[in-house]
Amino acid sequence: MQKSHRMRAGALAAVGVLALSACGSSDSSGSSSSGGFEAPDVPMVKSLGENEGSVSILAWPGYAEDGSNDPAYDWVTPFEQETGCEATVKYFGSSDEALNLMKTGDYDVVSASGDATLRLIAGGYVQPVNTDLLENYGDIQSFLKDTDYNSVDGQMYGMPQGWGANLLTWNPDVVTTAPTSWADMFDADSPYAGKISAYDSPIYIADAALVLMQTKPELEITNPYALDQDQFDAAVSLLKTQRKVVGEYWSDYAAQQQAFEKGDDVLGTSWQVIVNLVDADKKPIQSIVPEEGATGWSDTWMINAKSEHPNCAYAWLDYIGGPEGNAASAYYFGEAPANAKACDTIATVDDDATFCDTFHASDEAYAKKIWYWTTPISDCLDGRDTECVPYSEWAKAWTEIKG
Repeated sequence: MQKSHRMRAGALAAVGVLALSACGSSDSSGSSSSGGFEAPDVPMVKSLGENEGSVSILAWPGYAEDGSNDPAYDWVTPFEQETGCEATVKYFGSSDEALNLMKTGDYDVVSASGDATLRLIAGGYVQPVNTDLLENYGDIQSFLKDTDYNSVDGQMYGMPQGWGANLLTWNPDVVTTAPTSWADMFDADSPYAGKISAYDSPIYIADAALVLMQTKPELEITNPYALDQDQFDAAVSLLKTQRKVVGEYWSDYAAQQQAFEKGDDVLGTSWQVIVNLVDADKKPIQSIVPEEGATGWSDTWMINAKSEHPNCAYAWLDYIGGPEGNAASAYYFGEAPANAKACDTIATVDDDATFCDTFHASDEAYAKKIWYWTTPISDCLDGRDTECVPYSEWAKAWTEIKG
């Protein structure tokens, strides 16, 4: 059992929506043709010089540990020693907070989730990244490159960090017939009413849309983040029906872990790290990604368009995307690392040969089942010439759903 600590509590607070040009068609791996989305003209670094001696890092908690939270986990200090770039780290609690902080120009790099990356690109807040200057970029898993949330027209805007799926999870001692579909989470007559847990965020509406893609094909949903009004209304209606059987909406992974261990939750959407922690405590739990796929996250390190320390910024991207830095952060955080060589580091340094198998780190087929979090915008992400419901309306609907 790895000692990872999933820290993304309340990760997706309500965010504003930035209008983008229409993006191209997407599949469940998040790849895109980019359509008519034109990124602002932000210069890209052509070559690197001497490191400036400092770098300011915006990070999800757990992505840039310097030993202050736990002396056993420190990969920032080795970076400083290796590069001469003194790092200052500020943690943020939501993508909206990260976006607002990057707007100030006071931070060099940010670990951006898929619900923020395109907004950062479209606003001109981050710069295109010259991957030829990143020694470790070639070892990044190919399915995390050139996706619709971290690139535009084949131009990458960062270094992938890690990824994971939202899992269908249950207590096999109680749920004796193993669920096979997310539809089991939305059964109005569920025998597990009151002991079902769902993720607490407006982005969870996409999970309902994912169910409707299979159960209501007449709605013609092709991307759970690209919903026209009729599709959106159907997803909201399904969630209102589900509300009657949901016992809790969770955002704190430790709280859901305890709920499964106590038996307060017996069926829910969860994360691999929570499953691991429950299993380590020898409590009954099982999980799958159903055949219809799942929502999930994929994070990318991006450089501020106004970075005053571009050389140290590139040094950080190369380090955190390298086998040692990526292994340390992914292992601590509890997700699949982006660097293919990180798995060997985890197996040797952390003496955990099963970690990457558990998190499906090199499993491209598994990764392609995931619809990575992406901010819904008015210009439909599936390329349709129609208007889709933006995230601001998702946030309003979520408040109404929960009541």
